[in-house]
Amino acid sequence: MKGWMLFMLLPLAVHAQKPDSSWIRINQLGYLPGGVKVAVWGSKKQSVVNSLKSVAGNQQPAANSQQPFLIWQLVDASTGKFATTGKSAYDYGAYGPFVSTYRIDFSGFKRPGRYFLQAAGAKSPVFTIGDDVYKGTADFCLRYMRQQRSGFNPFLKDSCHTHDGYTLYGKHANIEDSTFVDVSGGWHDASDYLQYSTTSANATYHLLMAYHEFPGVFIDTKLANGLEGSNGAPDVLDEANWGIKWLLKMNPAPYVMFNQLGDDRDHMGMRIPKEDSFYGRGYERPVYFLGPEPQQRGKFMNNTKGTSSSAAKFSSVFSFAHYLEVNDPLFKKYSDQTAYYDKAMVAWDYARKYPGVTQTASVRSPYIYAEDNWVDDMELAAASLHRMVTNNPGSGDNDYFTSLSYDYAQQEKITPWLGADTAKHYQWYPFINLGHRELAEQLPFYKFKPKERWDTITGYYKEGIERVWQKARTNAFYRGVPFIWCSNNLTTSFAIQCYWYRQLTHDNSYAVLEQANIDWLFGCNPWGTSMVYGLPGNGDTPVDPHSAFTHLKNYPIDGGLVDGPVYGSIYKGLIGIQLKDADEYAAFQSDLAVYHDDYGDYSSNEPTMDGTASLIYLLGAKETEANQQAKGMKPGFTYDHGAITRGDTLQKNITLVFTGDEFGDGGEKIAEALATENVKASFFLTGRFYRNPAFKKTVQRLKQGGHYLGVHSDQHLLYCDWSKRDSLLVTKQQFIQDLRNSYKELMKAGVPKKNAPYFLPPYEWYNDSIAKWTREEGLQLINFTPGTGSNADYTTPSDKNYRSSDKIHASILQYAEKYRSGLNGFILLLHIGTAPERTDKMYDQLPQLLKELKAQGYQFQTLGQQLRD
Repeated sequence: MKGWMLFMLLPLAVHAQKPDSSWIRINQLGYLPGGVKVAVWGSKKQSVVNSLKSVAGNQQPAANSQQPFLIWQLVDASTGKFATTGKSAYDYGAYGPFVSTYRIDFSGFKRPGRYFLQAAGAKSPVFTIGDDVYKGTADFCLRYMRQQRSGFNPFLKDSCHTHDGYTLYGKHANIEDSTFVDVSGGWHDASDYLQYSTTSANATYHLLMAYHEFPGVFIDTKLANGLEGSNGAPDVLDEANWGIKWLLKMNPAPYVMFNQLGDDRDHMGMRIPKEDSFYGRGYERPVYFLGPEPQQRGKFMNNTKGTSSSAAKFSSVFSFAHYLEVNDPLFKKYSDQTAYYDKAMVAWDYARKYPGVTQTASVRSPYIYAEDNWVDDMELAAASLHRMVTNNPGSGDNDYFTSLSYDYAQQEKITPWLGADTAKHYQWYPFINLGHRELAEQLPFYKFKPKERWDTITGYYKEGIERVWQKARTNAFYRGVPFIWCSNNLTTSFAIQCYWYRQLTHDNSYAVLEQANIDWLFGCNPWGTSMVYGLPGNGDTPVDPHSAFTHLKNYPIDGGLVDGPVYGSIYKGLIGIQLKDADEYAAFQSDLAVYHDDYGDYSSNEPTMDGTASLIYLLGAKETEANQQAKGMKPGFTYDHGAITRGDTLQKNITLVFTGDEFGDGGEKIAEALATENVKASFFLTGRFYRNPAFKKTVQRLKQGGHYLGVHSDQHLLYCDWSKRDSLLVTKQQFIQDLRNSYKELMKAGVPKKNAPYFLPPYEWYNDSIAKWTREEGLQLINFTPGTGSNADYTTPSDKNYRSSDKIHASILQYAEKYRSGLNGFILLLHIGTAPERTDKMYDQLPQLLKELKAQGYQFQTLGQQLRD
């Protein structure tokens, strides 16, 4: 009742529309509790806006005193009761089929459950708010990748295209036309069966990134060949390896690379893939050599000018594979190739030999992949080579490749389609500059102006996003992506660029725009439909795509991302489009954009392999973020068993942490050194320490000095077995009681619990259960950053693990020198006191250590500053 009285005080409101004239569009997957939550209300009739009497004095406002607003309710689907109510104060006006549109932002509501929205005569579908709305979505989309396999197809449990193929244009490698080369394998490109190195390499790179960056997301339910079973590797790695193997076939020898398998003669008939006889060579298909000159078949000639755009993509994939081969035991176990290093280097050399773009070839129609940019591919290749070389035992490039990558970045700062109204088919490909991201992750450790150059590269991402935002901000869907062929691919890539910018800079300015593009893909669009076949399972998703699998056999193409809406002008000008059924979305078509769930529309409803691979990466990122949010984890930090063990590795910040239990002999010296150098530190002390009368003076000095005071348990209990970490040595009740007792002692020292939200466990040893129990107490578990051995400063000469203070001091400086990330984000742990048997006190070296680290440019931050409280 109170909510409605509040609204009555406001004079203008959008009145209810007829049920068939207004709609609410939502993300059908659902919304994360802590995430952006926006729906869009749209009406095909002009909003009826009347003046409501003001409760106060019954005075009518001036006609232009306020904007009209939309009153909406979020309703609990299980009870029918209002969960929350609100108003949207800005009419974005016409968009597509709608004449009036409002954004319904309910981000402030965080309670999990099943809900629907209602406003002005419209009611949304029921949706979920929960931590698991993205769970399994990336794996679901992998189904489409497996179904697109050429060679052996696990969906069909049959083989196809086993006779590929005969060569064309191989004169640069002294290969005569019609020479047989074994290139069977890889993925079909879309719902046709052509195969391109450029799209396959881009897809493979995205799958490798997904595997590498989101290890907790993907499951293992398939064998390497795609059939049912478990082989010890997550399915995304199996799929990435499938792509790598085909790229190796397409690069069978040094300076011998192929760009394309098959051509548009493929389009002469729709069929389930087996063997093709469309090319006049039995079941062989043509494989086009990757060379620097234009290629013509029939009456069409492409605009190839070099080898860079394709050869650089080969190099990037092989570089990534070698990096994983060296650093990832699981990848090494399931990889059967050990020559990635040489492959990457030779492909790079071939890309440099003939600078320019490589385009695909067509025979019967003018439609090709008309890629016009290549320096972005060179930027990624150079950055990937740098990562490969610097992580290869015995190698080093002295930032040679990083410098080259930066030079290429200057030549294409912004991916050209960003902010543009149109572009040719695949003109600017990939649709995102992957090189900027890879380079930005390396530049903080670059020797020449690292901060300046890092700001420059991340600034390019920001400028590109801003160009799109200037268009998106004018409509309720925040739509700034042009409606060209594969607009969904562009949408996916743009969301990834926003995600990368946010991850790199921790700037959330475009988080709402990022989510709007994800929401668009899953139903928050004028048509109210998901653009992914079968996702979500109970939603409005494509059922009649331009695909032989569905059209001929009614096979599901689970997880396939369809091309997406196109401008009405594009649709009207396309050749050979004829809808097969009545258009269920006829009410939502417009001159702005057209989308059909109809086999006859190959422009908007054909699924693509490379777009789906990009979506797998994006959904992996979303599921990972959901898992982190559920565990209270913050982006950009390093975690181990639920504890933060390192801050931002991109920033030269260090947090000093001191622990103490029965010894506090170094307290005064430590306090003096910190005061002299104007450094704030964090002290985690046990209840026994706080109760000890001998340490009262030290505790008060630390408190007055502005240092963080926290707890280290009460009785310094050992929580879990040293050799069997999962085996608890305390019950939950013992843990909670001991922890609460320590906070009582901290309170007596003048520090309330709310001012000490971090907990460092005794012995710096814990497991997932301890982390969970800590969260349930409203605290965040932290631990030291491993690597320097600083935590061994308590050891005595009789201990097997004894380390002298000189060795510890040296190890800290050596770590800073050895690793490119140095001590960035370090939580450096020392002890406030040690047993009398250790006469070699590390705290005596603290003044010198502070000076040395400051001289190297490190800044000392409090724990709250480091963890961005």
